[in-house]
Amino acid sequence: MQHQIALHAAWRQYGDRRAITSVLEVSAHVSTNHVFRVVLEDGSAVIAKFSWYGSYFLFCEDHDRLHRCNQLLSNTRYANLMADVLTVNGEPFVYYDGDVWAVFYEEVERRVSLPRILGDGDVSNFATEIAHFHRACTDIAQRLPRTSTSIRSDAVNLLERVSDPRVAPGFSFDNRQRQIVRDHAHEFLMQLQLLGYDDLQRIPVLLDWNLGNFSVSQVAGGHFELFSRWDYDWFRIDTRLLDFYFLSRVSSETGDRTLFTYSAHTLLEPRFVRFLKAYHAVFPLAENEILMLKESYRFFILNYVIRSGDHFFEGDLWKKLQYDAVELSLPAMADLDLRPLVDTILG
Repeated sequence: MQHQIALHAAWRQYGDRRAITSVLEVSAHVSTNHVFRVVLEDGSAVIAKFSWYGSYFLFCEDHDRLHRCNQLLSNTRYANLMADVLTVNGEPFVYYDGDVWAVFYEEVERRVSLPRILGDGDVSNFATEIAHFHRACTDIAQRLPRTSTSIRSDAVNLLERVSDPRVAPGFSFDNRQRQIVRDHAHEFLMQLQLLGYDDLQRIPVLLDWNLGNFSVSQVAGGHFELFSRWDYDWFRIDTRLLDFYFLSRVSSETGDRTLFTYSAHTLLEPRFVRFLKAYHAVFPLAENEILMLKESYRFFILNYVIRSGDHFFEGDLWKKLQYDAVELSLPAMADLDLRPLVDTILG
């Protein structure tokens, strides 16, 4: 009921005279955000996303950048790929009542979902599509303002929080587990320096390439192209390498699963080697970028599971993922060697 009241208040504030005739919650019930399909009196629909975790100000910044991306991609084949946020006077409309904030998105057409486990040809096709999309995003990146956060600033924030005895207990870790997190946050920051993070191109990245977040269209020759994308919880402007952990999961022999944890094994599968080779043929990767894939995975665990997981996952799932992070994922990184990927991809 609270969400319904806020939704109608947001629509009134947006100023569209069309009446709302029905509202259907379409939340994935993994994230703490609430998402609704709002049907209007003329039969059209919009998507409303409500949040009250994290920062309203960063939420506004993200949607400003997303809208700018859509505008800058309008002369490319990705003109209609990403669901755009509704605007007022050319600016993204964001509802805010002091406690809750929300945006309305256009409802994008959804076509074919990729199968849960991709065939070898589909892996290569998917890699080629992502490489072309990354190229388009690279072409527009210089015309986008920087964002307030980066993977470095987020890692510094985590390191400070987990080291502060007044704040650290909020993570529900014991002293041994907190030390694991501290060690990995510190190592991540050291690796950013060693791998030349400051010289890497920052582009718009969507991170979460779960199969439920995008659709493709079939084209001649049995191939497919990216067609639509509608979820942006982890959008940011940073190195393209942040996308690759989820791309490895889509390419994996285990495929997309309802019950999951975040293991690094997908980065080592032959299927991901196939993905990287096809991607590299279109948009080449440098040695330091391939090695940076390990740090992209480490950042995902540190930031999206540990630092901000309570914003992105429902309570019981977050507790499980946090346990897996400190007891399984982070300790296993000692044995994660991506040097063979360098040799394979670069020869």
